[in-house]
Amino acid sequence: MGIISRGFRGRPRDDHGRLPPGQYQVHDFPVLSAGPTPRIEQDRWEFAIDTEAGQTHRWSWQEFMALPQESPTADIHCVTKWSKFDTTWQGVSLDVLFEDVETAAEYALVHSYGGYTTNLPLEDLLDGKAWICHRFDGEELEPQHGGPARLVVPHLYFWKSAKWVRGIRLLNEDWPGFWESAGYHNYGDPWREQRYEGD
Repeated sequence: MGIISRGFRGRPRDDHGRLPPGQYQVHDFPVLSAGPTPRIEQDRWEFAIDTEAGQTHRWSWQEFMALPQESPTADIHCVTKWSKFDTTWQGVSLDVLFEDVETAAEYALVHSYGGYTTNLPLEDLLDGKAWICHRFDGEELEPQHGGPARLVVPHLYFWKSAKWVRGIRLLNEDWPGFWESAGYHNYGDPWREQRYEGD
């Protein structure tokens, strides 16, 4: 005789299909970082896109703040299995930053102050899928959460949303970033549980 009765579905879930497999919902905002928290003053901050042809597009903080702003609301999912629903951000869409960038590259390597890197297909940064954000929940983004500005790519595990972002290097071939080189999955889709290499 089985120990699970027919029709048993486990504890009821109230996430309306928003919680990827293996995740649990949190209401706080856990802080996880690969190293010490860099402290970058806004007057020293800059963001650059370097193309595969060697062209650089660069913005100071003032230039970045003068760009059109968006206020996305998104669920975010950490590889350590927590998910946070309805997070609210303010920042600049990558579509805006790439408006004048000519590239045939298919891959992007994101760089952060402090040395962190992560890789993504370029298509995962465009078409309304990603932002460089400087505000969270109506407040300036705190350094522990990636301030003054971080990448936000909600459809992938949150290690792809690099904190303290300073630039993107466009590449013709994929190049693994910090966690990807340490055995994390190269892509990181939470709905497919792509946590580690081989998942």
